[in-house]
Amino acid sequence: MDFVYSSGVLVIQHLQNNYREYHDFLNFMSTVGDPRNIFSVYFPLWFHLSHDVGTKMIWVAVIGDWLNLIFKWILFGQRPYWWVHETHLYHNDSFPHLEQFHITCETGPGSPSGHAMGSSCVWYVMITSALNFTRPSSMVTSVQSFQRFRLLRSCLWMTFWVIQISVCMSRVFIATHFPHQVILGLLAGMLVAEAFDHIPSIYSASLKVYLQTSVFLFSFAVCFYLILKSTDIDLLWSVTKAKKWCANPDWIHLDTTPFAGLVRNLGALFGLGLAVNSQMFIQSCKGKNGYKTRFKLTCVTATLTSLQLYDFIKMPTHTEALFYILSFCKSASVPLGVVAVIPYCVHLLVGDEDRKLA
Repeated sequence: MDFVYSSGVLVIQHLQNNYREYHDFLNFMSTVGDPRNIFSVYFPLWFHLSHDVGTKMIWVAVIGDWLNLIFKWILFGQRPYWWVHETHLYHNDSFPHLEQFHITCETGPGSPSGHAMGSSCVWYVMITSALNFTRPSSMVTSVQSFQRFRLLRSCLWMTFWVIQISVCMSRVFIATHFPHQVILGLLAGMLVAEAFDHIPSIYSASLKVYLQTSVFLFSFAVCFYLILKSTDIDLLWSVTKAKKWCANPDWIHLDTTPFAGLVRNLGALFGLGLAVNSQMFIQSCKGKNGYKTRFKLTCVTATLTSLQLYDFIKMPTHTEALFYILSFCKSASVPLGVVAVIPYCVHLLVGDEDRKLA
């Protein structure tokens, strides 16, 4: 692996030396690929356009990120910003200099890239769903409409690859991943998204299914962690390296640790299960108002605004256990608010206005 890692370091140095003027853009693309944006941006937008797409997006994001965690624990991938200091490949003080940024110091293992995997799986869902919505009916397809669809399909897939390549380049540029790690994450994310095209049962899953899935994912991850720990394998080895080699201790955040992502995703899945099986969701989104454009636009606007304000609430980090518990609750409240609480409030508001007009 030393050859792969050292070759990756050369790529990072090339990007940092020759594309420094694109620093702001590449940092922005890392933000675009941040898995947390799935719940605060992409999911609220798509759920009110199509409940099935929004539901699928959460399932794909949660299972994808869970698989990413398991793969990281198995593969023990290094990260560039600490590997250059600890490898014996370089002699004395001849190790290459890699610049670090405020988003460089991720604390989990490096392979596969969580940003690349999360971004590719969610954007794959969005692109394929958009194409399904716009695909012309085979019974009334004219040559002109088919050509327009082919043009749209080409544009959307081109957009997909431009975004994914930009996200991958950004993760390599900031020295938080090696090139092979982002490629692996990109391909794995697409495979997870494609797999969920063949699991239609998620659209009608009961609360019991959501609970059982959440318990299974959590139990498997914890048992896997404890089994490896009993064999003297420390799965939190990467946290120690991150704290040791990060250029600025303030750049290390508890929400990038392996278990932080796990509780965040399980909270979102549990919250979605509560929401789609609640009476508030049934009365609002499944009622007559749920099919009105005004209702959907109002819900999208209200949820996006609320979530941006909600994001200002920061979890206390002085106690790790408390941080995980509150992160779970905060994550669960996001889909609950997006799917049930806010639409129900809009439903009541629209209903009152309709009665006044009547």
